[in-house]
Amino acid sequence: MDIFPLPRLGLVVPPENPLAEPEFNRLIGAELNVYTARFPLTPGMGVKETMLRYNDVLADTLATFGRMRLDAAVVACNASHYLLGPDGDRAFVAELSEAFGFPVQSTTQAILAVCEEFGISRLTLVSPYWDWLTETSRSFWEQAGVAVDRVVLAPAVVDPKEQDHEFDPYRVTTRTLLGRIREAGLPDEGAILFTGTGMGTLAALAELDREFARTTLLTSNLAAAWWARRTVGAAGAEVHPLLERLDRGTPRRPR
Repeated sequence: MDIFPLPRLGLVVPPENPLAEPEFNRLIGAELNVYTARFPLTPGMGVKETMLRYNDVLADTLATFGRMRLDAAVVACNASHYLLGPDGDRAFVAELSEAFGFPVQSTTQAILAVCEEFGISRLTLVSPYWDWLTETSRSFWEQAGVAVDRVVLAPAVVDPKEQDHEFDPYRVTTRTLLGRIREAGLPDEGAILFTGTGMGTLAALAELDREFARTTLLTSNLAAAWWARRTVGAAGAEVHPLLERLDRGTPRRPR
């Protein structure tokens, strides 16, 4: 297979994010060439300060692709775009798209594109975030017209003795995700959004796919991969089953 003529997707990720590239490559398969740029380190900054900094330097980070021709780019960081609100987020990526001459999309706007395509107006939010960022996320979706019926928290560490939770999206385990979803007693219908590009979800979704037959399971990376394929016109190669289902335009139905 000649990989040179394949469409090129730029991916901008936080420096410590361990999952965005592996999940994108597994989802997209051999249809796209994916190239990564990382936001700069922000030593001494808190989470919110860091997210605001990412927005400040996003144009400069995209510019590090230099003169390489890209067909599209995805900003794989939900949290920084939650802080913009849906209108600010939409305007920001539109401005970047015009400046760079190719479509630039945030994972948050990609999720909204999936919701619009499938008529999703309500969802359950699975969040690996701290309380303030979980609430910022909830507010973002509701301002965008997508009601959040329920929030299921996915902590990185749980101390059974003290019921102490530590939040870190990059350290949430598959076991935690499966346990939290099953404990929540969610109905086998509707939509569940797992937010966060650095939270590993594919292994958990492979199991949940069998348990929630009528539920649309969405993740930040899944929605962004779906948007990227549609945007660059990729087709023909084998892709992940979850992405294939979205690409067919056929939401999950009863088996």
